[in-house]
Amino acid sequence: MKKAIDIPNAPKPVGSYSQAILKNDTLYISGQIPLNPSTQDLEIGSIEEATEQVMRNIESLLKAADMSLNDVLKCSIFLKDMNDFAAVNKIYSSYFHGTFPARETVQVAKLPLDVPIEISCIAAK
Repeated sequence: MKKAIDIPNAPKPVGSYSQAILKNDTLYISGQIPLNPSTQDLEIGSIEEATEQVMRNIESLLKAADMSLNDVLKCSIFLKDMNDFAAVNKIYSSYFHGTFPARETVQVAKLPLDVPIEISCIAAK
């Protein structure tokens, strides 16, 4: 049986999807954008600020499923501009300790609400 993880301290979905789905001991986190869950405002002053907000949103969803960043197995990073890769990688890397998750990073033409970054991930206990 799958269970939707829908928490107040992560941005409300901007489409027809769940913030995250927990099935058995695996959590599938939908793409998170730099939307501040408290204000529902975008935090995109800089790519670093946007990446920090996305990672905080992911942490909130993991915590709701009684998991942490240590449980993340794979991330998918979608960038509006691949020139932001080094800045994003620096912030992203600071959130993980030990073995990094598997990952791909791709440049895309457009993201929801025209944000510069979106990250999805899969975690398991």
